Amino acid sequence: MTATEPTIRGELDARFPGVLHPDREARDSVPTFWMARASAAPVLRFLKSEVARPYPLLYDLFVIDERMRVERTAPDASGDYTVVYHLLSFDRNEDIRLKVPVSGDTLSTDSICHLWPMANWYEREAWDMFGITFQGHPNLRRLLMPNTWVGHPLRKDHPARATEIEPFQLPDEKQQREQDAMEFRPEEWGLERGTDEFDYLFLNLGPHHPGTHGLLRIILQLDGEQIVNAIPDIGYHHRGAEKMGERQTWHTFIPYTDRIDYLSGVMNNLPYLMAVETLAGVTVPARAQTIRIMMSEFFRISSHLVWFGTFAQDLGALSPTFFMFNDRERIFDVVEAVCGGRMHPSWFRIGGVAHDLPNGWEGLVKGFISYFPPRLREYETALMKNIIFKKRTIGIGGYSRQDAIEWGVTGPGLRACGFEWDLRKQRPYSGFENFEFDVPTATAGDCYARAQVRIEEMRQSLRIIEQCLQRMPDGHVKSDHPLATPPRKDQTMHDIETLITHFLNVSWGPVIPRGEAFSGIEGSKGAYGYFLISDGNTMSYRTRIRTPSFPHLQMLPQLSRGVTVSDLLAILGSMDYVLADVDR
Repeated sequence: MTATEPTIRGELDARFPGVLHPDREARDSVPTFWMARASAAPVLRFLKSEVARPYPLLYDLFVIDERMRVERTAPDASGDYTVVYHLLSFDRNEDIRLKVPVSGDTLSTDSICHLWPMANWYEREAWDMFGITFQGHPNLRRLLMPNTWVGHPLRKDHPARATEIEPFQLPDEKQQREQDAMEFRPEEWGLERGTDEFDYLFLNLGPHHPGTHGLLRIILQLDGEQIVNAIPDIGYHHRGAEKMGERQTWHTFIPYTDRIDYLSGVMNNLPYLMAVETLAGVTVPARAQTIRIMMSEFFRISSHLVWFGTFAQDLGALSPTFFMFNDRERIFDVVEAVCGGRMHPSWFRIGGVAHDLPNGWEGLVKGFISYFPPRLREYETALMKNIIFKKRTIGIGGYSRQDAIEWGVTGPGLRACGFEWDLRKQRPYSGFENFEFDVPTATAGDCYARAQVRIEEMRQSLRIIEQCLQRMPDGHVKSDHPLATPPRKDQTMHDIETLITHFLNVSWGPVIPRGEAFSGIEGSKGAYGYFLISDGNTMSYRTRIRTPSFPHLQMLPQLSRGVTVSDLLAILGSMDYVLADVDR
């Protein structure tokens, strides 16, 4: 932006004078404003399509229960809840966050599904978790919780532990009610059961089906072999991760982040810790940043290997699964030597990493760098040039760049449409600005293109790891900031104050200063992000987890219409979602 170009605040004030009020709680670099409910739709429409260099991506939509905040800074402090809209502009390379206070008996605001189709699931989640009604939503109903659930789990007055509610019982009558509630009724979704000439077949794909890669139910409306419509039914993996983030200390929540995208290991730790470090004002040493990058890229390759092998299996090729899982074990050998754990090492810490690299780590990393490239070439030849693989993927499940943005697609799925957008390049974090690598793209936006991008991403990750090996800085792996948990050992015995700080941080956890911050990274499946609110306590007041699989899977009906059931399995495999990432 040049000095003569107005900021987004100036453009909004010129178009909507007196409507927006700045938020004083934001500690990150995201411009944040409050606005009234009546202004939400016009302002969002202006930002999406009318302002110069617009904000076309609805990055996130979520709710905050404000009723137990220690201190309120909103212009209208009477709002019991806050609906938050997080938008992203590619042209400006910046975000904006807008807040709408909601209160009263109705707890309602207007739906924005007419602006972004991807808002459908986000608004359903907000109603499911908080009870906020979105006027004009096409089908506002439970999304993650069962239809028979009573209450809204992310409200502050909803129990967080099983010990706070009556013991679970499942008498025959209740079991029958639960089963009846799961029955799919096409009329509730605006679907016809048939025409005057024939009836449609409604088929349950899943929730126990190898092609769904976990507990996912997809109700298919079929005309013969052709899919007329598909309704994803999610929530089977929902564990209340955001609720747990609001009852654990800042430090003890780190292992929970590993389980969000359970294939990406320590990469999940990074956006959470970056948000905590923003709130606390912690600076991470250069050596710790480089170690974080190296281990994250190892897990990117590991995740892509699982995707590649299972994608091949979905299309009928079983052998690649065993070969690629074997190579994944080689990565885990390196991870275990460094972290002590394999799939869920939970190794990153506030202010750095748990320990320094062990003796001999260079040899392990160098061994994998020399081993993996010929294996990847072999896989690429065996599958990407295979005529059956190409017939099953080329022209299947394609979408345009515009469609991808409308539905919130990020990561390899967005780059497969020819859009070179990677947060590691566009907004370098953890020292990525010091590394040389390319951003792979494809053009077709179909299943084959998504495979092309991920294969080349593994090569680029290997390139980054090699640079980490060659340029690993010296120095500490832990910040000396007093809120780093735990502090460095060389300081804990220096004087009584540091020993007291050590004791309090380990026993109670650090007290993070008041404020709100968001941090996002380029994960293996797309854009991951954590929005955290600190009320000046030892745990988060609000933990919001933005995952890529959630919007990606919502796009499934659009990709499925008109294709066959076998094509649907190819589409599911190419999307590379994780259901714990969807449901949280």
